[in-house]
This record gives sequence, structure tokens and C-alpha cells, in this order.
Amino acid sequence: MNVSHEVLVETAKTWGLFYLIGFSILVLVYTFLPSNKKRFESAERELFHEEDAPWR
Repeated sequence: MNVSHEVLVETAKTWGLFYLIGFSILVLVYTFLPSNKKRFESAERELFHEEDAPWR
């Protein structure tokens, strides 16, 4: 089996693109799941204290 460099590069670019798109979609779905709302709200409260808020 003789595979040229160009074929390997094209395959890596194509499947790498699909991998990144799929991973991005999974991250977005995980982020916006209603079951994660409490977790992200508590993380926000721990990260930003009221005295550190720039709008106050």
C-alpha cells in the first residue's frame, strides 16, 4: 500500500475539520443543557464577587 504525502495531508485536514466541528457542537450542547444551569451559576458566583463587579 503506497500512500502519498498529499493523500495523508488531505485526509488529516478533512477529518480534523469534522472532528473540530463535532467537538464544538458537543461542547455547545453540554453548555446549554438545563441540568448544568446550577453548576454554571454557582461557578459564576464563586468567580465574581459583588465587590469585584465592574458595573457597580
